[in-house]
Amino acid sequence: MTSEADSDLATGLGYSHATGNPVHRAVRWGAGTRAGGWVFSRVLRHLDDAVGRLTGGRNSAPALLAGLEVLDVTTTGRRSGQRRTSHLIATPYDGTLALLGTNFGQASTPAWALNLEADPRATITYRGVSREVVAQPATPAEADEVFALAARFYPGYDRYRQRVGERRRIRVFVLQPA
Repeated sequence: MTSEADSDLATGLGYSHATGNPVHRAVRWGAGTRAGGWVFSRVLRHLDDAVGRLTGGRNSAPALLAGLEVLDVTTTGRRSGQRRTSHLIATPYDGTLALLGTNFGQASTPAWALNLEADPRATITYRGVSREVVAQPATPAEADEVFALAARFYPGYDRYRQRVGERRRIRVFVLQPA
């Protein structure tokens, strides 16, 4: 029998995004620009690791800078077979969570998305609570819905999608309890 918390990942984890204060909204806007996307794609992971260490894992760089909640997603490396953890911003979607492989609008597909394509089983962790999930590729209609929802809290997603255009397919995954 599946409990309500297991069947509704977003609610069960207490995962949601706030509107953010004026500084948060300015950072969100800046991160969505071409220059901001380039900078954040290269430094955010390192900055986020440092913030996590300094706060004992109680905070993240996106939460401090942009008021966005971070979900840790642990996948299995498609080549190495090693477990890899990525700090991602998820989108609450239809009682669960969705992930967008935008990579800040950069030309390459993020490794975590390729890992999920190779092995859709993953572990998500938010505020110390972990859940086993299976990542299902979104249908085109679901991907459009997820992008529309994501743009409400982070307008950079629309700009990333426009910038990527037809150069590559942005992977969108809908997470289901394992």
